Amino acid sequence: MLRNAAKCCGSICLLLVVGVADLPAQKPPYDVFPPAESPYYRVRYEPSTKQGELLYGVNYTIWIPKGVKLLRGVVVHQHGCGEGSCKSGLTGAYDLHWQALARKHEFALLSPSYEQPEKADCQMWCDPRNGSATAFQKCLADLGEKSGHPELAKVPWALWGHSGGGHWAGGMVLLHPDRVAAAWLRSGVPLLQEDPNRKGIKAYTLPDAALKVPVMCNLGTKEGVTVKDKGFAGVWPSNETFFNEVRGKGGLVGVAVDPLSSHDCGNQRYLAIPWLDACLTARMPKTPGDPLQPMPTDKVWLGPPLGGEAVPAAKYVGEPLKAAWLPNEVVAKAWMEYVKDTKVTDTTPPPAPTNARVDGNKLTWEAEADLESGLASFVIERDGQFLANVPEQGKNPFGRPLFQNLGYSDTPTQPLVPMQFTDAKAEPGKKYTYRVVAVNTVGLKSKPSTQAAETPKP
Repeated sequence: MLRNAAKCCGSICLLLVVGVADLPAQKPPYDVFPPAESPYYRVRYEPSTKQGELLYGVNYTIWIPKGVKLLRGVVVHQHGCGEGSCKSGLTGAYDLHWQALARKHEFALLSPSYEQPEKADCQMWCDPRNGSATAFQKCLADLGEKSGHPELAKVPWALWGHSGGGHWAGGMVLLHPDRVAAAWLRSGVPLLQEDPNRKGIKAYTLPDAALKVPVMCNLGTKEGVTVKDKGFAGVWPSNETFFNEVRGKGGLVGVAVDPLSSHDCGNQRYLAIPWLDACLTARMPKTPGDPLQPMPTDKVWLGPPLGGEAVPAAKYVGEPLKAAWLPNEVVAKAWMEYVKDTKVTDTTPPPAPTNARVDGNKLTWEAEADLESGLASFVIERDGQFLANVPEQGKNPFGRPLFQNLGYSDTPTQPLVPMQFTDAKAEPGKKYTYRVVAVNTVGLKSKPSTQAAETPKP
């Protein structure tokens, strides 16, 4: 039996013809599974051959903030299409920066990892109508039971998606607008009208309730804005069509063009996380379980979709329903910085590391990321003097260097980087004291941790 399969990246889909028998049902080889021990939990579902159910196996990993008695929501970090992106989803829940957003709002952080073989049909999961919406809601119930947080099955969702994950997150807004607090769509949007250039992809209807959900369309300038003839040039036309239709009907949708990147995620998290933070702050009810609050209308700023100067809505010169919607002044100012050079301002240092301890000459510690700028590195002090930077040089080929490194799909690389340092220059039998200082990605330093001391063992 043959059927059409669209291999999708962002908003570009190549029509393939494949046989169902050609799509391997078994799990693709995964290199490493990060541990799923408290505060992490994981469930896996086998692929299904039933019509309307998920064709691929899937792992869902969730992180629960320490000390939270009743979760108020879940942040979903959804990878894109292709086997490499699927593998990257295995580490999404371990991202310290995204954990900072979840922790602030007493949310869990969930990262799916679909087992889509490289040449298989991405639409079989990134269109939530093909079984992934049902599997997602099942995982919330199962992970809620596993973690002792049954409320997970009913809490609101804050969605982030890259490429095919943007299709998925946008589709969930259209299918379940009452559950979605906000959605950030990086390099991928759902289809709202049939498009002959995107064969095999079903269009959605746009319900009135979806117009009330804050949505940000985010893409790289090389995805059709400034580079129009190769690679991912179809992404901007798709985003533009989606934006015009939703915004034209009064939807709360903006556009943020990354001036440096293509289909990679670049530095988008330095706007995405503050934007989601602002939306969650405005929309989450005081009493858990109550309906989401409508976004305030008196704080809105507007700006040109392709970047420039944003102003309060009352001062905007032009057609408001053709302007990018921004929730408030703080976000608008960050948006103006981001669309210029991605250098979003941050004046607050990260939290100080905690629980520093020494075993022989091995130093370990714990740390939370800075909400605005994440974690770039740590400074190790011995006896009050600089000893080392950890790491010596952070890695991220797509944006600011990060302590956890960063892959194409905005997730930490494997193996996960531990918070530890071995003092190879320690003299046996001599006692030292150590402190650890956190450094965020704009270079701001935390206060030092409390001292840790132990006599190195011979």
